[in-house]
Amino acid sequence: MAVENRIDITQPLWDQSTFVGRFRHFAFISNPLLSFVPEKELIQAKELYNKYKQGQEPPGTTMSQVIRAKQLYESAFHPDSGELQNVFGRMSFQMPGGCLITGAMLQWYRTATAVVFWQWVNQSFNALVNYTNRNANSPLTTTQMGVAYASATSAAMATALSFKFVIQKRATNPILARFVPFVAVAAANWVNIPLMRQNEILLGLDVTDENGKVIGKSQVAPIKGISQVVTSRIIMCAPGMLLLPVIMERIEPKAWMQRIRWAHIGIQTGIVGLW
Repeated sequence: MAVENRIDITQPLWDQSTFVGRFRHFAFISNPLLSFVPEKELIQAKELYNKYKQGQEPPGTTMSQVIRAKQLYESAFHPDSGELQNVFGRMSFQMPGGCLITGAMLQWYRTATAVVFWQWVNQSFNALVNYTNRNANSPLTTTQMGVAYASATSAAMATALSFKFVIQKRATNPILARFVPFVAVAAANWVNIPLMRQNEILLGLDVTDENGKVIGKSQVAPIKGISQVVTSRIIMCAPGMLLLPVIMERIEPKAWMQRIRWAHIGIQTGIVGLW
């Protein structure tokens, strides 16, 4: 028997005109635990998702199974192409992956080698996320992706090193050196994301009416959307990357903190996660 009280499985379960509805929807599909779901279970979820969408789900299928399939499908498969995404590029991996890298950048900032290495790791992770979640209707060539990656990584490293050396020479307050990672991340975001989404800016995005019919293309929409993405990413990382250095500068000299230096990265990663 088909599931009673059918839902439109392609639409969010909550009202997207409200903040709470949007929050619940994205929390639903970006739960970090979804990153650990086996590929076999994800494939099965996709099959049930597609069958339910066509009204051909197996007899005895329950609504809870349908909703679980929806959650797994939307968390792991590209919305345009339907391809299984790389686990490290999925939104469900953003919290654990981003927290670990941010904690490492904040912990190891004192030497030029450490700054360069962790900025490279961070921008490689960002490039993977941007590529994984790219607009499939505006594909990038290998050359374009390479230029975007190299440019963002170079921008992050150059900004971080320049800021670090200026502070070392002129600043009297050592805490300023702890802000090197944030300055580099902010600068790189303005390079990485626009370059990774450059075709959307150059070619425009399809504009549809209320029935889904394409009525034209817009170049304003991608510019506005990408600008909002860049700004929001900087704002989201600001609390942890701006407040945590102040906290660590105050508590690191404490005797009990000196005894657990090995745990400092774990402490910073945990605090970043809470923020």
